[in-house]
Amino acid sequence: RISWISDIIVVVSPENIETMKTIIEKYGHKRVTVVEGGITRHRSIFNGLKVFAENDFSSHLLQKPEVVIIHDAVRPFFEEDIVSKVVMAAKEHGAAGAIRPLVSTVIASAADGCLDHSLERAKYRASEMPQAFLFDIIYEAYQQCTDYDLDYGTECLHLALKYCKTNAKLVEGTADLWKVTYKRDLYAAESIIKENLSQEVCVITNGKETVAQVGFLLPESLKGQIKVEVISKSLSKDDSCLQNIISGQCYNFVCVNDKRCAIQETQELVDMLEKSNIPLLCPVVLISVHLDTSESNSFSIGMEDLTMIKKFARETKKKNILVYGLLIQLK
Repeated sequence: RISWISDIIVVVSPENIETMKTIIEKYGHKRVTVVEGGITRHRSIFNGLKVFAENDFSSHLLQKPEVVIIHDAVRPFFEEDIVSKVVMAAKEHGAAGAIRPLVSTVIASAADGCLDHSLERAKYRASEMPQAFLFDIIYEAYQQCTDYDLDYGTECLHLALKYCKTNAKLVEGTADLWKVTYKRDLYAAESIIKENLSQEVCVITNGKETVAQVGFLLPESLKGQIKVEVISKSLSKDDSCLQNIISGQCYNFVCVNDKRCAIQETQELVDMLEKSNIPLLCPVVLISVHLDTSESNSFSIGMEDLTMIKKFARETKKKNILVYGLLIQLK
């Protein structure tokens, strides 16, 4: 999603390479190269760097970047702003990394298992990701690493200082740089993703008077709780406004329609979602509101419409698009 990043190197264990390639293909990720990792963190990072510098390591040598960003998969949440700050600091200083205050005091134990000493927490910081380096600096540092560094080291900033005399600039990070370490953290990560995806909804209506009125009242009632985008016109496949909203990673839609055209317009929106290549990491939620304003509205006819939407919903669910139908009959 960060357009100014030219290439993304994903380093994975040998047994997971095919799984990773399947994920990349399924969700349409671009600019991604999969590289086999090593048995330790530093050996894996070194393998990723070699894609830019060693012909015999990759069948397709990528263009060497001025700055390389190193990040780890256990910190899935970060804003573009912190990446930009770390990169700009690396361009100026040669190396940079995000830091956070320590939340616990660090202590050392003696050989007998008793307390030896503790560190003054205010003087120290937790090293986080992302980190960024001038490519030539970090690559040279890894070339000079000993086997001990590669097998037991963990801090990339230290390698730049030790082998290239490059003192990294430390950038204050945000609270969302926490690590997914334990199984319980997966549940917290899932909740954060769902909360972020539920913060925006797109309300789509056609131009008919009653429909437009509902399409006005609904966003007004929602605005105090979430971000609302409103499109007050009939759907069309070349609707650039709606396409921009979809490409902006909106996952929630409410379509308010005259019931005679509801199924058709719902299908058109689903078609647009499929063609947009939006990464369906979580389900798209589409609520299709059928507004029946006819004089002779019939409950049985309304149920036929809902039965049709249920059948349609079963098919879209296979594509990770959840469709719900709501019938409103106005007397």
